[in-house]
Amino acid sequence: MRRCCEAAGLPCLFKGVGMASPRPPKFLLVFDFDETIINENSDDSIIRAAPGQELPEHIRQTFREGFYNEYMQRVLAYMGDQGVKMGDFKTVYENIPLSPGMPELFQFLSKNHEMFEIILISDANMFGIECALRAAGVYSLFRKIFSNPSGFDKRGYFTLGPYHSHKCLECPANMCKRKILTEYLAERAQEDVEFERVFYIGDGANDFCPSVALTSSDVAFPRKGYPMHQMAQEMEKKQPGAFQATVVAWESATDVAHYLQDVLKKKC
Repeated sequence: MRRCCEAAGLPCLFKGVGMASPRPPKFLLVFDFDETIINENSDDSIIRAAPGQELPEHIRQTFREGFYNEYMQRVLAYMGDQGVKMGDFKTVYENIPLSPGMPELFQFLSKNHEMFEIILISDANMFGIECALRAAGVYSLFRKIFSNPSGFDKRGYFTLGPYHSHKCLECPANMCKRKILTEYLAERAQEDVEFERVFYIGDGANDFCPSVALTSSDVAFPRKGYPMHQMAQEMEKKQPGAFQATVVAWESATDVAHYLQDVLKKKC
């Protein structure tokens, strides 16, 4: 039986909204960050702060598939050696454009925040994500952000670490988003918060893994034509019905907003 967050000993997220007995949100909304909330890959974007806005070939050649986090650690060490400071990175993150329609989607979510619990799961880094979300004025919408730990050491170098270890063979060595999502849902269930539906908005191959774990009542919103969308289509061709969630591809985030609006009107 559900109870309000204060009764569960949790901080109430909705104080001041005029509700006497706040109830947990009905829906969980999960966002990716790169090429979902923002219209670029932020790891590529920060190269604009490097000398000449490019990396030397000997750094680029160290990239290995599935070990992008380690590669970015080397990139950031090089940029630190070149004198790139926190303010330089912050300026880049704050000026990365949002994806088409994303401001409208956030406006919709802000107006209907009592219905949605919103989290972000990203293989970028905490510092960059927080800079971008605060600049966009939407940081407070997110209950929790899961991303790789980052910060600045005594030298002023931007440092990056892996999020966790896991046993998934499909995901990068430093992060399995399915593991994060399933553990979050289990944690919330223990706190007597269970969601009617889960909505997942993403674009990449690492967003496909958690979307496979969604149920038939959930909705996956892959960005149209991007790897997550392509992989869902391929799975449906090879194993019809194996991908259980409803798939709603988007070109503009207003497509997502319109769908969620219909959900609230009980049309979907």
